[in-house]
Amino acid sequence: MRTTCPNTKAHGRSAHCKPTRCQPGFTLVEIAIVLVVVGLLIGGLITPLSTQLEQRRTADTQRAMEDARDALIGFSVRNGYLPCPAISAANGLEDRAGDRCTNERRTGFLPWATLGMPKLDSWGHLFLYSVTPEFADSAARFRLSTPRDITVATRDAAGNLVAATAPNDIPAVIVSAGKNGYGGFSDLGVRAADAGTGNADEKVNMNPAGMAYIARGASENAALPGGAYDDLVIWVSPNILFNRMIAGGRLP
Repeated sequence: MRTTCPNTKAHGRSAHCKPTRCQPGFTLVEIAIVLVVVGLLIGGLITPLSTQLEQRRTADTQRAMEDARDALIGFSVRNGYLPCPAISAANGLEDRAGDRCTNERRTGFLPWATLGMPKLDSWGHLFLYSVTPEFADSAARFRLSTPRDITVATRDAAGNLVAATAPNDIPAVIVSAGKNGYGGFSDLGVRAADAGTGNADEKVNMNPAGMAYIARGASENAALPGGAYDDLVIWVSPNILFNRMIAGGRLP
């Protein structure tokens, strides 16, 4: 730091710089060093902050999906069956024609209005939903013996597909398309393109057949088995569903 003195000649005084009259200041070199240090600090904070933001969005979406799963179970305890999917981005009511889902539809949007749940995940995508048709039949009502037909897989440490659930054992599944949104739908119902040859596991989750899903850890590495992945998948356990139905007097 350099100290500067007033112009002594202009004031007709002695050339001595009195300490009480000296004004502290910084040289250009010192200012440049400070700016470099501040820049490095800010640059070092940007990545952790963005990572924390994505972690928070993921956690918020996961909680919303868990709440939606509870709402599905609550709906079944109240009505004796699971709701049909919604088919409109503007209308979150289940799409039902009489006792069955319209056109036997099994996949679509989570019927958020019917369930009283949020419409979108933390990235602004509609939640997707698939239900075993027999579990949405309001006339037959599902029983302990009613067959399920949805299977969920995952990947082991070597990248091999392994079972996450028993085969054909899940009554319903909820999916978020994650941050990248590949194959997901916007608030207006516009579908995002997939990643071409990558994101193979995410493509499985967007299959309109809605009978096979893959749930695994997020990764941006497209070279991994199954490609890059950031979907969130949650399912209704038949054991928990049946337990709640029995406790609610709906089964056996």
